[in-house]
Amino acid sequence: MKVEVALQRLGGVADTRSLKRLTSRAKIRVALARGRIVRDVRGRYALPGADEAVRAANRLSGVLCLASAARHHGWKVKHLPTTPAVAVPRKRKVTPDRRAGVRLIYVDLDHDDIVGIATSPVRTVMDCSSRLPFDESLAIADSALRAGDVTKAELLAAAEQMPGRYRARCLRVARAADGRAENPFESVLRAITLDIPGLQVEPQVWIDPVGRPDLVDRVLRLVIEADSFEFHGKRWFLTRDCERYNSFVMRGWLVIRFSWEHVMFEPEYVARVLRTMVDLLSRGPLRPALEAEDNRLSA
Repeated sequence: MKVEVALQRLGGVADTRSLKRLTSRAKIRVALARGRIVRDVRGRYALPGADEAVRAANRLSGVLCLASAARHHGWKVKHLPTTPAVAVPRKRKVTPDRRAGVRLIYVDLDHDDIVGIATSPVRTVMDCSSRLPFDESLAIADSALRAGDVTKAELLAAAEQMPGRYRARCLRVARAADGRAENPFESVLRAITLDIPGLQVEPQVWIDPVGRPDLVDRVLRLVIEADSFEFHGKRWFLTRDCERYNSFVMRGWLVIRFSWEHVMFEPEYVARVLRTMVDLLSRGPLRPALEAEDNRLSA
């Protein structure tokens, strides 16, 4: 088998032993000399076009972890990692020049924790839940469920087995994770709502006959939409959305809308608006409450 084909089958990177199972040492030398493959470090090879994060893990004889592993699994994340996160054994000595440009995580992984060049799907979600902010890890957990790479039961079981200092964080993510969330924008918005007392939202709930809003509180009859310019910036989309939002309101729902910039960069504003709306909706009929609030602010 051609060395390039063998490397492709192995995910773009491999050590000598793995390559030799599919080809020969002589072919490896020829492919290396002709530039069809490259050597990242002694005994570890890669395709020239292999992902840089994957090559960083290969170079360190480690595996991708955290958001780098999530991206490797094809999941969506809140922020693209600017530096590859690579896991290596705790006692591994890595010189400063080799770890330059890499976020190194020292951890001893079991065989079942690794799939190819990255941590396994369940392990990846647990690591992210342990080390990343709640909204970032929730977006990753939602994406993993949406992709069908993990199940809710697997996440809950894994979270229960986490060490004491990480267990509460992992359980919070596992319990809140929902594969119905359509994207990280929506997941991050939902993460904000989870800290608002009296607000209980679900993603993508069908409201007959209008459609599926991003988030819905059935008790408060509140619709919360995550509006990005990418999907709402054209005149036809604006007209359609106006009609859609009007339909929700005519059926007794209150619609609150937030932009990507609000959710990603102004979470305090989002939380403040939501707390105010929960307070208003909890008092009784909305119009008298809104009028009272308007009078209070105008005073």
